[in-house]
Amino acid sequence: MTYEAKEHWENIYQTKKSNEVSWHQEKPKTSLNLISETGIDKDANIIDVGAGDSKLVDNLLAFGFRNITVLDISSNALNRAKKRLGNRANYVKWVVSDLREFETSDEYDLWHDRAVLHFLTEEEDISKYVERVRQLLKPNGYLIVSTFSENGPKRCSGLDIKQYSEDSVKKLFSDFAHIKSFEEEHITPSGASQIFIFSVFRKGDKR
Repeated sequence: MTYEAKEHWENIYQTKKSNEVSWHQEKPKTSLNLISETGIDKDANIIDVGAGDSKLVDNLLAFGFRNITVLDISSNALNRAKKRLGNRANYVKWVVSDLREFETSDEYDLWHDRAVLHFLTEEEDISKYVERVRQLLKPNGYLIVSTFSENGPKRCSGLDIKQYSEDSVKKLFSDFAHIKSFEEEHITPSGASQIFIFSVFRKGDKR
């Protein structure tokens, strides 16, 4: 990326309230439904990448999931989520990192990404993302990824984005089993319509 990613996102979360960012959801119903459909155990290792101060973690804790990692490049975003959760924040692993540089010995049963991948517009960065998923997802682990579709916006948060179709997402994760993809309309807090494409994959048992 040509822009300073950390500086950009720290500024966003410093200057805008939770319900002022376009991607805000009071309850991330689609993500929760897709996670539920996988049937993973409550002790499964889940990572939510580029989570910002999303309320997905609140809901996962309420459902009884015990091993949740929340990653974002912005410490401001994660601090906001921690403050909201209060004592429950102690049950979550918080990671401030640029996803492209993220290193860990942990492996995950489920990787969730809503609206991160489409901000990666350089082939090198996209390749790094896919490689991270391959490295960190356990055999038979699930990938749930959501991006702007070809019917969605071309820019977001002042940045160019990369749109995806079902075919282009499948091509990106061609060595994963594709379970399903579908488009969904998201209405921003300001009333604008954004079309996302959600895709669910399962990693084969061969590394």
